[in-house]
Amino acid sequence: MSEKLRMGVLGLGEGRSIISAAVNSPCWELGCICDLNEELCKERCREFGVSNYTVSYEEMLADKTIDVIGIYTPDQLHAEHIKMALAAGKHVICTKPLMVSLDQAQSLLDAWKKSGRHVFVGQSSRYFEPMRRQREDYLAGRHGDLVTLETHYISDSRWFLARDWSHAKGFSWMYNFMIHAVDLAAWYLPDIEEVYGAGIVSENTKAYGLEVPDTLKFLLKDKSGRFASVTGAYATPTLGSAVQQNISCTLRGTKGISQAGYPKLKYYTNFEPLEKTAAEHTFEELHDYYFRFEAENHHAGEYQNYIEYFAECIGKGGTPLPDLREGIHTLAVMEAMEKSLETGQVASVSEVLKRRNISL
Repeated sequence: MSEKLRMGVLGLGEGRSIISAAVNSPCWELGCICDLNEELCKERCREFGVSNYTVSYEEMLADKTIDVIGIYTPDQLHAEHIKMALAAGKHVICTKPLMVSLDQAQSLLDAWKKSGRHVFVGQSSRYFEPMRRQREDYLAGRHGDLVTLETHYISDSRWFLARDWSHAKGFSWMYNFMIHAVDLAAWYLPDIEEVYGAGIVSENTKAYGLEVPDTLKFLLKDKSGRFASVTGAYATPTLGSAVQQNISCTLRGTKGISQAGYPKLKYYTNFEPLEKTAAEHTFEELHDYYFRFEAENHHAGEYQNYIEYFAECIGKGGTPLPDLREGIHTLAVMEAMEKSLETGQVASVSEVLKRRNISL
């Protein structure tokens, strides 16, 4: 595309990564940043050498030079902030999770259809280098026919339980953490229909006065009968990322197998001609591109990859994915997962959508 897109960023905590992405991308200009905390606005201005900020979302939306709003506010505010951006005629990039429930899904779909704008869900794990290479190999047919896949998100995140927000009503490891692994499964099995799973609350979580399942495992089956196993564990020790990646996606096909993960920049493949041991591909030269800030606690390179993909789609008249429909379907899968935990039975995604009167 010949002209740069101009972005406004709402929410400057996690928004730090998207600001870095926008100011370093040849496809984007940073128009304005916004947060209720004016001191944080000033801190980001100093950090990135920008000057245009506001503490009023309405003021940023009124700026006719801004094409796209990047939404990085607390999860429970996403739906309302998306609607406001669409009403103002802006495209939207929203961090995951799209919403914390399906309560506002249909009204959001209605607002989106009326607007004629794009809503893109920033599922960042898709845009880490090993996952990108894995997707390229999959689309090139190197796996053959996909038979099954395994994904997980595993981390000892007991520090999270010490934060006030983990004690707020509705806190769930599934929506804050496991959604990364669920999204990777849904990327390869977009028609997930049946869900079955189990979860347990460990004594480590109970020690914080919470009764929220912290160790979970699900089978997600699509309409053709293919399935994914999805695992999450968040309040027990881990082997460490040098042994087991925090996030992982393994594709098993008729002709080959691959495994991609995060945070290590490593990718394993065994394609035809098959070997006894997988080949290891490393991308350490990209470390500073992906991890730009202290302690590897932000991975801004993923954000830059996905906003540049977004810009490319807009320039070519395509639809950036995952879009709103895909994001809502993934949330329906998550609600079916919750239903299965509650009942101990197989839960149906289509029944969730029907019960919610959601039309995708």
